[in-house]
Amino acid sequence: MENKKHLLVIRLSAMGDVAMTAIVIKAFVAQNKNAKITVLSRAFLKPIFDDIPNVDFYVADTNGRHKGVFGIYKLYRELKKLQIDAVADLHNVMRSKLLTLFFTGTKSATLNKGRAEKKALTSLKNKIFKPLKSTHERYADVFRALGYELDLSKTAFSKPKSLNDSLKSIIGNTTKKLVGIAPFAQHNSKAYPLDLMEQIIKKLSEKENNTILLFGGGAKEVDALSTIANRYKNTICIAGKIKLKEELLLISNLDCMLSMDSGNGHFSALYGVPTVTLWGGTHPYAGFTPFNQPKENSFIPDLKKYPHIPYTVYGNKMLEGYEDAMRTIEPEKVCNRINKIISA
Repeated sequence: MENKKHLLVIRLSAMGDVAMTAIVIKAFVAQNKNAKITVLSRAFLKPIFDDIPNVDFYVADTNGRHKGVFGIYKLYRELKKLQIDAVADLHNVMRSKLLTLFFTGTKSATLNKGRAEKKALTSLKNKIFKPLKSTHERYADVFRALGYELDLSKTAFSKPKSLNDSLKSIIGNTTKKLVGIAPFAQHNSKAYPLDLMEQIIKKLSEKENNTILLFGGGAKEVDALSTIANRYKNTICIAGKIKLKEELLLISNLDCMLSMDSGNGHFSALYGVPTVTLWGGTHPYAGFTPFNQPKENSFIPDLKKYPHIPYTVYGNKMLEGYEDAMRTIEPEKVCNRINKIISA
């Protein structure tokens, strides 16, 4: 262990992006036995990395002792004691750039977000509509810039761990097909209309061999999902009942996940779970498709009716007149895709 090169990997947020880095890091440590990694991120995201060998986790308290310029310098002094050989900045924001700067003399590489390409993809005029490099490959490029070989096509997925008694008591019969559904997203432009999502839940729940598990976070989502779960048989609201570590354990055992362009889709992809995604103002071409998923698993609105899609990279804005774009994604087609996956 003493002879291993020690890499600091910086990715402070957001949850889905951190999950995407985990896939890349998993491939990296498997292909580079002479290296070990310390991931720097928010405390609640630690469970994402718990099962990856040769990976330690360091908490960035950016709202507390690591806040501001002096806080980042204090963080640097703490990390320096770990004898870091190289810095991989997978975030490329002011905090991560400042921290990397403090590591003067230490080899470093920074994420290229491809801002110009993404701006062209989301432009309302003279749009250049073509698939861009995946975010996973952009992360991998940072490690390659540090001199390491990394082939994401060789990523191996772990077999799901056995569910603990606590989870078994929540979901009941574990021999059924487990279908996870995460119907919400951080921004409205990426959230499928709830009435249409209910049609999907209703249809899937009618099969006695299915158990539908509803994922979400926050009081409003918990209330909404609990109400929906009470309406349909074979449907259970997971939201608000378990912590992230148990949630990841449960997700790893799913037969399929249905998600928006959001973090839950990246969680399931991390474990090789077939993941179906529904897209609104964003689009798979921007590079945020869950890892190793076929294009048939991505459903997008009618682009003839809504030609400006994608008009946003992260979903943080809504284009006037595009509020109902996701209504052109037919629930029946989504159900058919999920049924095909779980019956394979």
